[in-house]
Amino acid sequence: MQSTDLGNKESGKLWHRKPSPAARDGIIVNIIHSTSDYLPKVLRFLNVSFDSSGDCLIAGDHQGNIYVFDLYGNRFNLVQRTAQACTALAFNLHRKSEFLVALADYSIKCFDTVTKELVSWMRGHESSVFSISVHASGRYAITTSSDTAQLWDLDTFQRKRKLNIRQSVGIQKVFFLPLSNTILSCFKDNSIFAWECDTLSCKYQLPAPPESSSIVYRVFAVTRDGRILAAGGKSNHLHLWCLEAKQLFRIIQMPTKVRAIRHLEFLPDSFDAGSNQVLGVLSQDGIMRFVNIQTCKLLFEIGSLDEGISSSVISPHGRYIASIMENGSLNIYSVQALTQEINKPPPPLVKVIEDLPKSKLNSGGLKMKVTSRRVQRPAKSRENKIQARILKQDLTGNFENKENEMSDGLNKKRLQILLKGYGEYPTKYRMFIWRSLLQLPENHTAFSSLVDKGVHVAFLNLQKKYPIKSRKLLRVLQRTLSALAHWSAIFSDTPYLPLLAFPFVKLFQNNQLICFEVVATLIINWCQHWFEYFPNPPINILSMIENVLAFHDKELLQHFIDHDITSQLYAWPLLETVFSEVLTREEWLKLFDNVFSNHPSFLLMTVVAYNTCSRAPLLHCRLRDDFEYFFHHRNNLDISVVIREVYRLMDATPTDIHPDGKLDAFVALTKGQYPVFNQYPKFIVDYQTQERERIRNDELDFLRERQMVEDMQAEVDQQRVEDEAWYQKQELLRKAEEQRREMLLQEEEKMVQQRQRLASVKRELKVKEMHLQDATRRRFLKLQQDQREMELRRLNDEIERKNLIRNHEAVAREMREDADAYRRKVDLEEHMFHKLIEAGQTQNEKTQKLIEENLAEAEQACLNADWRIQALHKQRCDDLQRHECYQEVAELLQENRRKETEVLNAMVGEGAKKWEEAKEKDFHLKSEKKASALSDASRKWFLEKELHDALEHAEHPHRTVPRCPSGQASASCLPRAAQLNDTSEVDSKTHSKFISISLNQRRVQWDAREQDLMERVRNLRQRLAAQARRRRRAPHLLAT
Repeated sequence: MQSTDLGNKESGKLWHRKPSPAARDGIIVNIIHSTSDYLPKVLRFLNVSFDSSGDCLIAGDHQGNIYVFDLYGNRFNLVQRTAQACTALAFNLHRKSEFLVALADYSIKCFDTVTKELVSWMRGHESSVFSISVHASGRYAITTSSDTAQLWDLDTFQRKRKLNIRQSVGIQKVFFLPLSNTILSCFKDNSIFAWECDTLSCKYQLPAPPESSSIVYRVFAVTRDGRILAAGGKSNHLHLWCLEAKQLFRIIQMPTKVRAIRHLEFLPDSFDAGSNQVLGVLSQDGIMRFVNIQTCKLLFEIGSLDEGISSSVISPHGRYIASIMENGSLNIYSVQALTQEINKPPPPLVKVIEDLPKSKLNSGGLKMKVTSRRVQRPAKSRENKIQARILKQDLTGNFENKENEMSDGLNKKRLQILLKGYGEYPTKYRMFIWRSLLQLPENHTAFSSLVDKGVHVAFLNLQKKYPIKSRKLLRVLQRTLSALAHWSAIFSDTPYLPLLAFPFVKLFQNNQLICFEVVATLIINWCQHWFEYFPNPPINILSMIENVLAFHDKELLQHFIDHDITSQLYAWPLLETVFSEVLTREEWLKLFDNVFSNHPSFLLMTVVAYNTCSRAPLLHCRLRDDFEYFFHHRNNLDISVVIREVYRLMDATPTDIHPDGKLDAFVALTKGQYPVFNQYPKFIVDYQTQERERIRNDELDFLRERQMVEDMQAEVDQQRVEDEAWYQKQELLRKAEEQRREMLLQEEEKMVQQRQRLASVKRELKVKEMHLQDATRRRFLKLQQDQREMELRRLNDEIERKNLIRNHEAVAREMREDADAYRRKVDLEEHMFHKLIEAGQTQNEKTQKLIEENLAEAEQACLNADWRIQALHKQRCDDLQRHECYQEVAELLQENRRKETEVLNAMVGEGAKKWEEAKEKDFHLKSEKKASALSDASRKWFLEKELHDALEHAEHPHRTVPRCPSGQASASCLPRAAQLNDTSEVDSKTHSKFISISLNQRRVQWDAREQDLMERVRNLRQRLAAQARRRRRAPHLLAT
């Protein structure tokens, strides 16, 4: 036994040398997962599951490490670390690289073994998931926990249904039946329901177990065909249910050492067509026992008390068993190694204590007991077999279980007596009796080696010659004939072998080993000397039949001779089909009950008896076609009469012509290996083989040449087809070209028309464009003209502004010149006044003071009068100017509503008025200048007179000076001031101060008037320009 430690490796080989499992334990490899820490420990495997191919399995430990083991490729890979223990696994999804794992957090995850990525995460359980069942298609899955079961769609990973139950009734297991759409739900109260997967409607419910049985179901297993359900629990009893009949048909009692059953699983077989016969039973002692549920033989067992098994899984094809041991390791077993000695009697004994019909459901009639006492292996094979005893039989019942085997030890004479009494064997025990009579060795290994050679080349196209509706039946027939051809070369050339084997294949289609051995035994014993004249019919055998027929019914034989009917027509069709064409199923079974119970010559006597019992219709036949039809179709004939006639012929036929003298006694097949069959002309077979090989080679050469010719012909045909296609394409291209040319001409005409229309449209557009351009040009010219007019007006305004500035500067210059002249005059006057003051300093201070006061009052009166005159004059001028401005604004507003020319005329008129006003102002200015000159001359005269008076006063200081009253007008003061010529007391300082104040006031008044006038002129010009612009813009907007 090889052992592999995974350690910390993520991939590697499972074994380093080719495994050779021993027949004792059958272990291929023992897998351990241990850590390499300071304190190494073994990581226990918890769950294991095979994929649909059976060559790969997946296993998970309690730390969440999930490994894939490829038994075919000798590799292992770490595909996922879930970091938590897995409670269930499933690896048979429709996407082969995906698997489902149930984790300790009650969730189910789907991973991909190739990409090692998470595919989906499914939640919904509130307790640990302990079972995952996948539909046969791999597209649905059922996850089961203690409180619920949920149906999932594995395409969308969405939950479809949820099974809720009462808390008082727990769930044991919910799973799909193999190869069907039925869901089986098993509960803790032993109730079992079957549901339709699509509609989830309840199909049926199994009845309750017998009251005498105290077993509580805990574990379940179903055969691959979904017909038998095995259930077990904390008991050594196994219940077998027939799901088709919905009845409990058998109770198997395991040995007393088995106190509880922990796991059940059927062992698949390639040749049982899904009706699995071997059941693996894992008990509480850690030993898994494999029992045949029909024969109740204990075939083999795995595990021991020291190395117990915790759980186990069997691959779908039945080659491997993966078991998780109690120490946490994983064992891979080879079923082939474990079944090498399956033909030898196993140590335990399985004993049937009672087996009753399905119609009786009482538990006392269903029990089968298993005893585990050890026995020594004696020399005789009879004692090596498991003993069985039937306690109760019902031979009148109609049983259809065709493969119920029973142990050896039957007495052939007693069977013959029984057969003669009842005419046939019981249907239930017929197969067992046949196997006992034929002493079939059941050489599994030898038969497996024949089957493993595959389908024989002679039967590759069997379905073409024998079109059988049932594919299963055709496959079993093909395998059986191939095994016979591999056993002996002559059977590959025997044309009637399918006809000979077909009834047995149909009868034993669920057990191909028994079928093969029955046909082989039939050929060895009842087909003696059939192949001596191969490939011709057995003339010697047909001569024996003809001699017996001549002895017992010469008239019938003479009738055959008269109509040229030979034994190849009235005997050979019955022999090569073993009566299957002329008898019904029940008649054929009854006949072969007698054939297998008697000497091989019984079959030949049956041919004679069939002819003699049918002599009346045969004597009426005249045509060969009638005879052929008679011996190839069923006839109205009682088989019991034929069998009685056979027994009579066996006893009444003389020894010299009796077939039993020419045929050997019955010889059974040898155990272990099948005997060599060479009872045929080997040189003919070899010659035929050589000829067939030569013909095959010639045929292959011919086929190659024909294939070559066909290829050449195909190439020629293809070339011709291509040429025709090319010519057709050329013709199509030519037609298409002509069509295109016509289309082009039409398109050109359309284009010409369109161009003409386009030209006219272009002309219209051009005219419109010209009109638009003309209008645009006119608008542009108008805009330019307006801009130039605006520029011209701006320039005119600028010129006027500059003229005004120049006039203002000229006026200012004149005023500055006047001011300069005035200052010079004032300086002169001051100089003269200072001279006067200097001249009058010697006057008397009192007279000077009186004169100064009188002079000040007079000067103040003059100043007040001047100020009033100037204020009234200014007000009068302002009123006149304001009245004229109002008239001008009114006229402008009226003229603005009229034409532009009137505005210009108004502006011209206004300009004329302005010039007149300017002339008036100039005239007024000149008058003011004259008045100022007169005033200057008066003041000069006054100063001169005052100077003269001062001088005179200086000479005559005691003259009285008249006082001017303060309230008189300025007009009267001026003459009075002139009368002061003789006053000499005028103070020169006071008079100089008075002159200075008067000049300053007049200068300020003139400056203010000048600024006010300029501001009014500027505002008037701005208003006129704004009104002109508005008047020019309004007609333009109306034009656009």
